[in-house]
Amino acid sequence: MTHALAAKIKAEARKIGFALVGITTPDAPPHLQAYLDWVDAGRHATMGYLADERARARRADPHLLLPEVESILVLAATYPAPPAPPAPQDAPRGKIAAYAWREDYHLTLKEKLRALVQFIEREVGHPVPNRWYTDTGAILEKDLAQRAGLGWMGKNSCLINPQLGSYFFLAEILLGIPLPPDEAFRSDHCGTCTRCLDACPTAAILPNRSIDANRCISYLTIENKGEIPAALRPQLGDLIFGCDICQEVCPWNRAATRRGNQPDESAAKEIEPLPDLLQEISLSPQEFNRKFKNNPVKRAKRRGYLRNVAVALGNSGDSAAIPALEAALDDAEPLVRDHAEWALDEILSKGESC
Repeated sequence: MTHALAAKIKAEARKIGFALVGITTPDAPPHLQAYLDWVDAGRHATMGYLADERARARRADPHLLLPEVESILVLAATYPAPPAPPAPQDAPRGKIAAYAWREDYHLTLKEKLRALVQFIEREVGHPVPNRWYTDTGAILEKDLAQRAGLGWMGKNSCLINPQLGSYFFLAEILLGIPLPPDEAFRSDHCGTCTRCLDACPTAAILPNRSIDANRCISYLTIENKGEIPAALRPQLGDLIFGCDICQEVCPWNRAATRRGNQPDESAAKEIEPLPDLLQEISLSPQEFNRKFKNNPVKRAKRRGYLRNVAVALGNSGDSAAIPALEAALDDAEPLVRDHAEWALDEILSKGESC
């Protein structure tokens, strides 16, 4: 019965729109110590919620999330890979990470997870204790995904699937029913390749397949709520929300057939992935909220986003940005004013050196 039920669940998950699905046990994650060492070394930067005792305990034991848990579904939903670099633009443009081009996956995936739980309960004929997450719970999801057979942990710390590459979201459903676990993905196909480590502009990727968030562009432009360290600002280039560099250079993303990587059309509302920086730096609070409603960019908040835009304008060296940056010196947010001032200094200094 459990094998037949597992097969039905996997078929339904794919029907709903998940590209990958696997099952694992609620045992302690195999790389728990690596996570504990990571937070003890301060690699989580200001994300204190990753390091407190409650977070440590829950990541060590899924039963603290759901006492009745007997099995864990691990699922992956793909998103579009970044396109080839565009032709030169007539105005300075910024880059937004590919996962954020569409509606926030926290919103779109939760409906799919809820629907899958309802399917399971119909199949077994009674309510099933459950908890589901998509990048929201105290759970080592990449560890669970590898143990559920979805892929291996790449040197850039992304989970990589040999057919789909790494452009996908992970989600988990803890279930209070037993299901047969899948075989873990035990092989490592990174080999001697170090493209991701070599390409990271800020040297944030560590040799032990973890990330130093203090230097990671995704952290600096999203989770970081304060100033971007001045020494790292030039390395951000034109990146204004997140970063895809370590995935773009990965051979498994270039060579993957991407069959099955059909992005979720329920999240088809797209934003401009290469926005005009001169327009972005002048967004009012109302315009920002309207433009990024239900979009991941809202996580950075307007002050963080405009901070990033100011840095990208400074890195562009484009003197056309001077009037817009001068106007930003009067912004209500000190964070925006400070980074606009830095950007102006960068552009003016580059102009003087020409």
